[in-house]
Amino acid sequence: MATGSLGKVLVVEDDDSMREAIDTLLEAGGIEPVLYASAEALLADGAGAGSVCIVSDLKLPGMSGLELLAELRQRGGWPPVILITAHDSEALRAQAMRQGVAAYLAKPFLGSALLAAIQSTTTRGPLGFDGGSTC
Repeated sequence: MATGSLGKVLVVEDDDSMREAIDTLLEAGGIEPVLYASAEALLADGAGAGSVCIVSDLKLPGMSGLELLAELRQRGGWPPVILITAHDSEALRAQAMRQGVAAYLAKPFLGSALLAAIQSTTTRGPLGFDGGSTC
């Protein structure tokens, strides 16, 4: 599958190694990643048009992933948001779902789980979370 065949995904992750792992995974999955180290950098770039979705970490320097989601909802016209976090809890998961995340993944997660979540934002099909490398 050629890079970019599934579309462009914006990735907001402050951890360099995790950002690189997601970059490699998405490229291998035929997705064009556009990487940001902060929510503010994503918003300043305004690159939402034509994107399949946004994958954002919860804990970021400055604006959090949930704050980013709220800001995007206010602005309108942005793609769905997939939230990833190493700080999972039932309360956080419920809050994220109430705020309208397209998917929520606790780290570490299987690479196939992220790819399935991204695919579901375009197909609205069921999420299949099995196999693959771990991010």
